[in-house]
Amino acid sequence: MLKKGLLAAAAAAVISTLGATTALADFTILAWPGGPAEAALRKVVDQYNATVGKENNSKGSLIYFSRDSFFDKMLADAAAGSKEFDAMLTATYNIGKYAPFMEPIDDVATADVKATFPQSAFDTQSYQGHLYGIPTDLSLHFLYFRKDLIDQLLKDDAWKKKYAEIAKEKLGMEMQPKAPADWTWDDFVATALFFTKSINPDSPVPYGTVLQMKNLLFNIMVFEGAAASYGGNWLDKDGKVIVDSEAWRKALDIYKKIADAEATPGDSNSYEYAEANAAFGTGKVAFMPQWSAAYAELIDPKQYPAVEGKFDIIHLPAGPEGIKTHAHTLGLGINKASDKKDEVKRFLTYLGSKDAMTLYTKEGGQPPVVDSIMQAVASGRPDMLMMSDNAGKYGFVPNGGTSAEALGVYTNMAENFTGYWNDAIDQDTAIKNVVTYMEGVFKK
Repeated sequence: MLKKGLLAAAAAAVISTLGATTALADFTILAWPGGPAEAALRKVVDQYNATVGKENNSKGSLIYFSRDSFFDKMLADAAAGSKEFDAMLTATYNIGKYAPFMEPIDDVATADVKATFPQSAFDTQSYQGHLYGIPTDLSLHFLYFRKDLIDQLLKDDAWKKKYAEIAKEKLGMEMQPKAPADWTWDDFVATALFFTKSINPDSPVPYGTVLQMKNLLFNIMVFEGAAASYGGNWLDKDGKVIVDSEAWRKALDIYKKIADAEATPGDSNSYEYAEANAAFGTGKVAFMPQWSAAYAELIDPKQYPAVEGKFDIIHLPAGPEGIKTHAHTLGLGINKASDKKDEVKRFLTYLGSKDAMTLYTKEGGQPPVVDSIMQAVASGRPDMLMMSDNAGKYGFVPNGGTSAEALGVYTNMAENFTGYWNDAIDQDTAIKNVVTYMEGVFKK
């Protein structure tokens, strides 16, 4: 009888445990894959599940789509009323496109949440007067450079002489090396040529730089800072498409000169974020323009021992219109089709709290939070303070870049501009194709 009683009690305990597990109001979070932001968000979700979620019998789980087709699939699913995900990714450049399939979250912006972010951060996640996402990451671009190599270039007379010779021969310009903080895009090109071993056999690295030239819309965002620094924009104040301009042609030719000179790895037409990080982090290149998120990865000696303590970051090179960088925020909002909106709102309120954003930042995320949080976690992370500074000074959003058509424009630019860089089409055709597309989608 005792044995039967023990077995019955054990069985009841198992049933009770299973019941508690299945009773959880599970909800899914569709988030951006890869990079430190993914790892940081996992930490925050785990912390939520162990605290606020546990207290409310709720549990969140993360799901991901391929980066290549992420926004197409998310739009198709959201528009079809899919319930595969309850929380979904938001971005400055697609708020207008996805808003019809999302739930406004104005009520999530409580006093505590508003104390975590400046108003400008909420503005990047708002559309037509409503908040649609809690901002998680500010994205812009830095120039990552090898301090050891640049320092030697600035001190070594033989290297300086060789640099001047290469600039004269390849670019037809009288040039001397400069510190990266003082670079123009001409300096960027000249220095890339100098540090390319096929051009300068004494270069300690195979390539001067690494460009992300895969047919991918995010690569155009990296490139866009160069165009903006020459005065490039999408539309003028009257809504006319102005991509067929000297500014865009000059910027396109920066990439083309480097690709043609083989100053970027030969397979750069298949490169995006991860491949560029690998090229720089394994010591193959001297410098690169890259997303701000890369800093948290590259300072990890376990991932990239070859550049440990050897690199630094600075703003992108300047053009005639100064220094410019594409800037946007990512965030998380609510799928209108979700049956678990209250659970998601509870999670988003937690996500927007000071404690959650402090953890997120410490784990490698790059949220656009208030200075008090930034200062508290900025030790050892100069990228965090530089992001805030650069966004304010150099951040650029093209006219039309927050419209419902923005993703389509970036995608079309990627198809045509990478086609030019990779010799599939000429520059005139690439620009004409982009202008024709843009005039079609922005027609009044």
